[in-house]
Amino acid sequence: MFFDDEPRGAFFLIDNKSFYASCEAIQRGFNPMKVPLVVISEAENTNGGLVLATSPEAKRLYHLKANVSRQRDLPNDPRLYVVPPRMNLYIKKNIEINNLFGEFTPEACIFPYSIDESILDMTDSWHLFGNSIKEVARLMQKTIRQRLGLYTTVGIGDNPVQAKLALDNYAKHNDDLIGEIHYEDVPQKIWSIKDLTKVWEIGPRTAKHLNRIDIHNMYDLAHANPYFIKQELGVIGSQLFATAWGVDRSKITDKIVVKSKSLGNSQVLPRDYHEQGEIENVIKELGEQVAARVRNHHKLTSRIALGVGFSFHDRKIYNSSGFYQEMSIDATDNNQEIVKPLLYLFRKHWNGQAIRNISFYCSKLSPNNSKSLNLFTDLEVEKKMTKLTSTIDEIHKKYGFSKLVFANSLAKGGTALERAKLVGGHNGGNSYE
Repeated sequence: MFFDDEPRGAFFLIDNKSFYASCEAIQRGFNPMKVPLVVISEAENTNGGLVLATSPEAKRLYHLKANVSRQRDLPNDPRLYVVPPRMNLYIKKNIEINNLFGEFTPEACIFPYSIDESILDMTDSWHLFGNSIKEVARLMQKTIRQRLGLYTTVGIGDNPVQAKLALDNYAKHNDDLIGEIHYEDVPQKIWSIKDLTKVWEIGPRTAKHLNRIDIHNMYDLAHANPYFIKQELGVIGSQLFATAWGVDRSKITDKIVVKSKSLGNSQVLPRDYHEQGEIENVIKELGEQVAARVRNHHKLTSRIALGVGFSFHDRKIYNSSGFYQEMSIDATDNNQEIVKPLLYLFRKHWNGQAIRNISFYCSKLSPNNSKSLNLFTDLEVEKKMTKLTSTIDEIHKKYGFSKLVFANSLAKGGTALERAKLVGGHNGGNSYE
């Protein structure tokens, strides 16, 4: 048969249902499936407060959608719990969940795909816990529910992509919250998917591109010419063709080798920034923080990139979303030597537009085992600055960033102190209780 030579294992893709909202409900002593609760981000960071997560009951009663609905969409209903995010709590729970998975399969066979999803290779261990793969999935659901209070959905497949498709298209709609796809099920369970955007890795733009070449569903994709798809979409086209046939030869136990590593940071500003001084304050902060990360990795950078996004209003006026510029520099980990060219790029390409987001990345990293000097370098000053920077880095590591900041972070427009309180862009929370 067509699939006889394909690798065949037993994979689970486990999703924690309404994870953020469930964690908050459990902390308050509620059943996460029965209480109406939403987790909403800070209004000043998300243009009016964004709903990050909704409990199933809140979704049912009020038709709220995570990452779509905003604070203004919330009903005036005293039954609805509205809570801020606590990212530290969610990270702690994620660690507990993955530690629990370690009781069913070796650590090397666990791949945390996101904060609320994990891929498990159960090929060599599932038979130790039940008579069928589905029985083991139910046991894991029950164990997680009893110990952590969380409800989980499980996609099962012969490889990770089948498990993901089973999770997204079947498990979430079944009473037992379990879905399965195997090679034998491909025509019935994959080719029958009508909406391309329901498929892993196919977003609205990719779906529109596929529509333009007369591919409207997974059956069309599976029976299209794979060479033509690759010609149209590149490597992703070949990957999507394989997905349509339920083929995935990846191994989650393989270590990922990064070809070109970079370090960076980005920020959505709390409001539109119009003044040059305010904008440059943020650029300096980002540059200094990324420079500290470069030093922490014992690296030097010789290429920097600055991305600046305009406000929604100015995007329409200038018919542009912003600019992204790169330049090469002498290998360095020095704050000033990194910030100075960043400001140069900004001043060269900024024409007074209102700014809403800024990003900075440095690449071409090399080991910090030498130092390039020139005739204009004062060695004594250089040594003192290196010692001072090293001392500041150590204070930040030991006591936290907010305990010692540069003066520009206290000036108008500075955001570093507020960002230091965030985890993953949101409130970390002061307590797990």
